[in-house]
Amino acid sequence: MSIYLNDIGILNALGSTKSQVFDNLIGGRNPGMVPHGPLLSGRSTWVGSVTQALAPLPERFADFDCRNNRLLAAALDQISPSVAEVREHVARERVAVIIGTSTSGIAEGEDAVEALTRTGKLPAAFHYRQQEIGTAALFTARYLDLTGPRYTISTACTSSAKAFASARRLIMSGRCDAAVVGGSDSLCRLTLNGFDALESLSPDICNPFSVNRNGINIGEGACVFVVSKLTSPLELLGVGESSDGYHVSAPDPQGRGAERAVRAALAVAGLKPGEIGYINLHGTATRKNDAMESNVIGRIFGVDTPCSSTKPQIGHTLGAAGAQEIGLCWLLLNEAGNRRRLPPQIWDGARDASLADLRLVESGDTWKHAAFMSNSFAFGGSNASVIVGNRV
Repeated sequence: MSIYLNDIGILNALGSTKSQVFDNLIGGRNPGMVPHGPLLSGRSTWVGSVTQALAPLPERFADFDCRNNRLLAAALDQISPSVAEVREHVARERVAVIIGTSTSGIAEGEDAVEALTRTGKLPAAFHYRQQEIGTAALFTARYLDLTGPRYTISTACTSSAKAFASARRLIMSGRCDAAVVGGSDSLCRLTLNGFDALESLSPDICNPFSVNRNGINIGEGACVFVVSKLTSPLELLGVGESSDGYHVSAPDPQGRGAERAVRAALAVAGLKPGEIGYINLHGTATRKNDAMESNVIGRIFGVDTPCSSTKPQIGHTLGAAGAQEIGLCWLLLNEAGNRRRLPPQIWDGARDASLADLRLVESGDTWKHAAFMSNSFAFGGSNASVIVGNRV
């Protein structure tokens, strides 16, 4: 059975429409990457911010109204015509909703606690549902009037990548015929100060795989897909998952769990490493992640497969990262005027001799095979690899 990626809605630090995101991605620009601080430590960083003004949700969704769900709504509005098209063939109870997030509406919770501390009262507009992790899928289902299976996945940075695995299982098992799949995460003080406490934030634009890399940038955004059995140009070819539980916040240096996920995705897709045209790396620009990931990619793919990290352009969107970066792959493969261009690696070019050598994309590089891989590796040893494209 083939499962297709019929359409996407996307917004992030590159822009608020598919064309804006694509143009800035290929151009190597990062207009939404802006300085942020000071943090509690007194340090500053850069973040990937959505600059589009986000309208409040309609009154009937007041209990859900938070920045995270406003990001989701903006992405959902982009796919609403495609959802309507699917609904001509599929009953609403046969359309699943699986959304990944790690922040939900924590920012609104932070503001509410601050107001409570200052005034003794919670803000009148605050509702606890705004910050519940499960809110993302519930809101999406109600916003689109879908009544099929719905749930939110929160496994840190693999959340929305694993949503594709769940959607595939639901469709393959016959539980549903289509799904809305994706992720949304918004900037909040808890996340930024938490990563700063781990000494993982970069004071500059992050520098993946460089000898000078010194941490990540956090980003925000939403990306949602219409996934179904209705034929379209791009297919969900393979998904691989693993959980090694090596450490609460550090990857297995050998990347054994990550390698299992990548090889599982290749096996499901029925593809050899040499048939992958591009890899969107997890590429956080932290010392340990880049070392682990370069080892894994080097072992499996050698130096022949073009790859890059797009986090210097959109930041690390945490629970939304998998969907965001699969979305970028979708745009690269689906854009009629792309001429097979790939997004250049944004970094200082200073290679780290201790890392496995990778073929990092340079400006003007193109792809040969229309099957792209996106990798996500999360705290706690959660790993996910997703392959999209076609086998032609």
